Amino acid sequence: MMSLQWPFMLALLPLPLLIYWLWPAAKPQTAALRIPHFQRWSQYDSTHSLSASATTSWRNHALLSLIWALIVLASARPLWLGEPVELPSEGRELMIAVDLSGSMAQTDIPLNGREATRLDIVKNVLTDFIERRQGDKIGLILFGSQAYLQAPLTFDRSTVATLLDEAQLGFAGKQTAIGDAIGLSIKRLKNRPAESRVVILLTDGENNAGAVDPIQAANKAATNGLTIYTVGIGAGEMVQQGAFGGLFGNRRINPSADLDRAENSLKKIAELTGGRYFRAKSRNDLTAIYQLLDTLEPIEQQGISYRPQQVLFYWPLAVALILTLLAMMISLIRQYLSRSTPRVTETSDG
Repeated sequence: MMSLQWPFMLALLPLPLLIYWLWPAAKPQTAALRIPHFQRWSQYDSTHSLSASATTSWRNHALLSLIWALIVLASARPLWLGEPVELPSEGRELMIAVDLSGSMAQTDIPLNGREATRLDIVKNVLTDFIERRQGDKIGLILFGSQAYLQAPLTFDRSTVATLLDEAQLGFAGKQTAIGDAIGLSIKRLKNRPAESRVVILLTDGENNAGAVDPIQAANKAATNGLTIYTVGIGAGEMVQQGAFGGLFGNRRINPSADLDRAENSLKKIAELTGGRYFRAKSRNDLTAIYQLLDTLEPIEQQGISYRPQQVLFYWPLAVALILTLLAMMISLIRQYLSRSTPRVTETSDG
């Protein structure tokens, strides 16, 4: 939809007519020199150009009026208003911390009937979760032996999902620094003005690296108003094939022994910050957990709307400039042609 930012500027449209009507006419000037035969020359010029001036006068006035109208329209700053876009009035600051330690390479959870690593399962489920969080600012922390900020808080959910998909095992080291990941989350969230600052920490083992104790980090997070939801991923058991391709010697093992030892610590972290601990033993479990997180930390529904604006003043201004240049070129051409036209000279009889 077209709109004018300064519509009052249109009041300038009749200004040339007001000047023409109200401004006193210029007084005729008396020639200082007398030129012989000037009267005959002027008669010739007037009869020669009378028809041309009569036909072009209205064109000149129309062209000048159009140029003036375009300049006034540009000064009114025309805008094109797009369709209304809804934005939440207040979103959450959501930091997602994903474990990239060596144990995330375990293939104890199948994905669509095929073998997949724990990290593949996390990427598959977490990407959908990120896409649903419209209106929230989302950041991404990757941690192993150390914690790194992979994506700062942003509304660009597609970029965060892409950076998660590009993450590879071992990027941050082979061990697990849960305390460092929480500490980095506090650093990125503590000064944010959001009403709800949330950390979702996903891991498959216990803290065995880093300079910060996870419980101490959790206490600091609670002091700064952060809520931490911890998610442990790992199957309860898996079948390990025997030495001869599964003909005999198969045995059932627990691939999540490290996670079992870490559960008390993960529960304590969630409890101290007002969050919850979840255990995901399958892809369906992980999907249900993130659906539950949507309920625990709902997306803001009531929001404000705005209409994107695109300024258009340069279009009428450009047309006015082109027409002005065109009028000047036509005037110069006419002057050149009039000077090159031979004049009729008078002859006198001896």
